[in-house]
Amino acid sequence: MASLPLVQRLTKCWQTSSRIIASVLKPPVKILVTGAAGQIGYAIMPMIARGKMLGPDQPVIIHMLDIPSASEASGGLKMELIDSALPLLRGVVATTDVAQACKDVNFVVMLAGFPRKEGMERKELLSKNVAIYKAQASALEQHAAPNCKILVVANPANTNALILKEFAPSIPPKNITCLTRLDHNRALGQLSERLNVHVGDVKNVIIWGNHSSTQYPDANHAIVKTEFGEKSAKELVANDTWLKGEFISTVQQRGAAIIKARKQSSSLSAASAACDHMHDWILGTPKGTWVSMGVYSDGAYGIPAGIIYSFPVTCNKGEWSIVQGLKIDEFSRAKMEATANELVEEKNLAYSCLN
Repeated sequence: MASLPLVQRLTKCWQTSSRIIASVLKPPVKILVTGAAGQIGYAIMPMIARGKMLGPDQPVIIHMLDIPSASEASGGLKMELIDSALPLLRGVVATTDVAQACKDVNFVVMLAGFPRKEGMERKELLSKNVAIYKAQASALEQHAAPNCKILVVANPANTNALILKEFAPSIPPKNITCLTRLDHNRALGQLSERLNVHVGDVKNVIIWGNHSSTQYPDANHAIVKTEFGEKSAKELVANDTWLKGEFISTVQQRGAAIIKARKQSSSLSAASAACDHMHDWILGTPKGTWVSMGVYSDGAYGIPAGIIYSFPVTCNKGEWSIVQGLKIDEFSRAKMEATANELVEEKNLAYSCLN
């Protein structure tokens, strides 16, 4: 027994050495971040370079793409990354040249988009973003690594991702996703606060549909880990009025509430959610756990095929699969169809901008 601490120390040293060796031997991957000079870009860069996105043993080369007016800010961000002396960071490319930015990239986080301005009509917003994402799709089609995986964050995220898919036909549709993990994380946070439990003990909420005010945060299938085992979040909350009312509206309107409170958008939580999305997509979801991702609909749950819609998914070895067979009540069905209808309208409006 006296020798046990020594064995433990030797085992720990061996495990640490193995991780270091794996980090040295594992080839670096290239990650493109568009709109890198913005608030989310500033927040996400150190997260990527510290392994929050792809794990602590994966070296990265970061490509930053932005418009010419932001090139000076991108250059400053590059300097900060270098000054941070991050062991996983093997290189930084800051450029305004889309071909150079997309060259051989393995992963893409698309933060760039045209923001909605006061008085702007929805069609005008879509028209400007269609032009941006059509051009980005063409560059990725020509220059990215063959199996690159793409996350669209910039709004309208679902429809921006759809346009990207349409104009990058050689990229598999399953490799193009959009971010609803932020809404998923917000839903987890609301349940954990309501039940006064650690957020890590709550799982399997669902965000259905569009990353907009029509999204449907669904707690019907959520599970909470307790000292007596896993319990239904719905049963523990025991308040359908709250679950069908304040819970949903709080998650739907959380972004606006944060802007009102801090006079800026939720850049930190968006960056964290983008890392969570890519991490689970590439490295896998824990057994018995699903997450929400905006993915290309194949008609599951009666949702129209051909739109990017948020579903509950599990991930394994870099592939996502929609969770099947969940019971959908009448209230949920109406909410799911409402957000699907909005996405169909957005799709039609976006396609009309192409003519």
